[in-house]
Amino acid sequence: MTFIPRFLDNSHFGQSLGKIVCVGRNYAEHAKELNNPVPTEPILFIKPATAAVRLEDTIIAPAIRGEVHYETELALLIGEPLSNATPEQAEGAVVGLGLALDLTLRDVQAKLKGKGHPWEIAKGFDGACPLSSFVKVRDVPNWDSLSFSLSINEELRQIGKASDMLFSVPQLLVEMSRHFTLEPGDVILTGTPAGVGILPRGATLHFSLDGAFEFTTQVAS
Repeated sequence: MTFIPRFLDNSHFGQSLGKIVCVGRNYAEHAKELNNPVPTEPILFIKPATAAVRLEDTIIAPAIRGEVHYETELALLIGEPLSNATPEQAEGAVVGLGLALDLTLRDVQAKLKGKGHPWEIAKGFDGACPLSSFVKVRDVPNWDSLSFSLSINEELRQIGKASDMLFSVPQLLVEMSRHFTLEPGDVILTGTPAGVGILPRGATLHFSLDGAFEFTTQVAS
């Protein structure tokens, strides 16, 4: 099924979702909690558009494939092409802000990493990227200083602040556009803060993007 990004006012973006470009270890504390070194340059990987589902809908996690971990992230919707962009061009190309879950098959990922193999299948499976609706950038003053949070069964698990990112939004987009063109409809996941863990079956998830929206959703039993 084609995924078309939509905004909080129920209007739809002009075209379907493209690629989902993700950033690994963009928060120092998250790198430390997984015993990974803090990177000196952005670590990039891509999820296919088929990984996207609505975050507001019930989340279905493939538990039969081992532990499924949640990673809450600030998501950016790209509205203009970017190739070898300047920081100013990069900022101007963002038309929407939302939240996403970067779902990870942690057992699968660990096994593949241990063999020195690529681990895309641990990140790019169907349903691996629940995406919220987007708030239009023009409606969010000082969006680069936003914070977001995830609570699971009323327990606060993650708090992220854009100001804590190792690489800022403009830096990320500039770096990405050096390697591949970003196109309208592409979505950028900007990295997850500390607090990741197993996604419990049947759990209630509450998301908040300060100054923009909050909502509750469920994980299938």
